[in-house]
Amino acid sequence: MAKNQRLEVQGIVISIQERNSKDYISLTDIVSGFEGGSSLIEKWLRNKNTLEFLAIWEKLNNSSFNSPEFEGIKSEAGLNRFTISAKQWIEKTGAIGIISSAGRYGGTYAHKDIAFEFGMWISPEFKLLLINEFQRLKEEEAERKNIDWDVKRIVSKINYRIHTDAIKEVLPSFNLAKDREKWIYAEEADMLNLAVFGKTAKQWQQDNPELTLNGGNIRDYADLHQLTVISNLESINSLLLKQGLEKKERLQLLHNTALEQLKLLREMKNYSLDKLKSPNLKLIEQKNRK
Repeated sequence: MAKNQRLEVQGIVISIQERNSKDYISLTDIVSGFEGGSSLIEKWLRNKNTLEFLAIWEKLNNSSFNSPEFEGIKSEAGLNRFTISAKQWIEKTGAIGIISSAGRYGGTYAHKDIAFEFGMWISPEFKLLLINEFQRLKEEEAERKNIDWDVKRIVSKINYRIHTDAIKEVLPSFNLAKDREKWIYAEEADMLNLAVFGKTAKQWQQDNPELTLNGGNIRDYADLHQLTVISNLESINSLLLKQGLEKKERLQLLHNTALEQLKLLREMKNYSLDKLKSPNLKLIEQKNRK
């Protein structure tokens, strides 16, 4: 991708900057199309869940992140007097996921992982459209460079890392054998599969033996609607885990959320479901028509 590009979502022109070979999306441009404007960024930053998400991202990607300073910020979050700007967040914690600069071409930018999460905070529909348009740009770049790119799966994998981090923090997996730890992760992942697909990964494998032999899995054949909801549920489940909710209660809440979000996304008129299908699924359908 070029160092500076633009994409358009719901009539909003959004700038993208490349920093250290990473894509940063303008939050300032995003909020320009919504009531409240730039104040929405600070409102989002004041949210304790947002701060926890940002901290987890930084710990995964930034060895210089100031965790003790973050703990002090988190202890203040939720209080009426608590405020924090993007610039303050960066200066206090040494964060790299958000950048803020003044001037004509300045503003607040966020790494694409974080920008997608911000898009979800704006609305599930906006997040989906943002991902889809970003995917289009990346596909154009991939064609020029002859490389494979799929932002849908990347978003899912990013949230999986955040999800497993929350499981490590809450569930007693530290003193278990490695295979037991993997089982715990698979169990939590399958709960999300049940909430969205109505079946576990193993059940999908039993229903699709040929695809399984070729190395496929249930999420490789999901459409963008489903992967968007999965990524949202992973963030939600990490918070429910921290709140101490039992698995049965979490599954019901996640399933209800999945139904609501899928209904909203399916009703969108901007993109047909066929356009959002997994390339793997399209190939299978084409093969079956022959």
